[in-house]
Order: sequence, then structure tokens, then C-alpha cells
Amino acid sequence: MDTGASAPRDIIDLNAPAPAAGPDEAAPAQARTSATDSDLPPEEIARITDDVIAALKSVHDPEIPSDIYELGLIYQGDLEADGVLKVEMTLTAPGCPVAGEMPGWVKDACERVDGVSRADVSLTFDPAWTPARMSDEARLTLNML
Repeated sequence: MDTGASAPRDIIDLNAPAPAAGPDEAAPAQARTSATDSDLPPEEIARITDDVIAALKSVHDPEIPSDIYELGLIYQGDLEADGVLKVEMTLTAPGCPVAGEMPGWVKDACERVDGVSRADVSLTFDPAWTPARMSDEARLTLNML
């Protein structure tokens, strides 16, 4: 298992480079925002980003003692100028028992953030999630370091 640097998970940071994919894994989706093209000042985008990340960290997979953000289940967040946050996420496995519920949990958490008018959450399994997407914090929590 690769215990090197984790994939960047800043979900509303256009400048975060995507890490190179290893030989047996697909490159994770890049985070982006169209909010930078809006009238939102950079400090407001930074605040919304921090608040969305905190909201995502409040959502946990009930079978894994770590939040979905640290697990690397959030592939992309796109904040549009009208405050619509489009979130692309995955699950640890397609047969996850909460597959039908977790996107709703993410939507509810993100819609509590001031500055997000609506959250649209979509599931993808391309690329498939791997433990390499986990942060060091999640690895430590799960005794995988």
C-alpha cells in the first residue's frame, strides 16, 4: 500500500494539482470551481470551502470509523456562481449498504453551509475508490500507517 502523500481533497480549489496516477489506479478527478468567475471575493470562496469541508467531515460511513472526506470519497466539488454546489463522490464499494442514503446525507450537510443555495450530489465509480485516496488522518484512525 502506498503510504505517500494523499490526493488533494480541497474541493473548491481550482489550483490544486491532480496527483499522478500509479500504474494500477486511475487519476482522481480534479477539483474545480466556477465561483472564481463570479463576483465572490476570494475570502468568501475560502470560507465556503472551509465550511463545506467541515460539513463533509460530519458525514460518516457507518461501517468505517472515519468521515467521508478523509476517506477520499469526495472526488470533486464545483461551486457555481449561483451558489449551487455540485458534488461528485464515490463509495468504498458499489454494494455499500448505504449507497442509496449517503448522497442524501452529503446533500443535507452541504446545504447547511451559508453560501450554498443547493447541493446536487452524484455518485460515480469511475475511477474506483482505493485506499490510496485516504488521508493520513484516516489511515491513522484505521491503523493503516
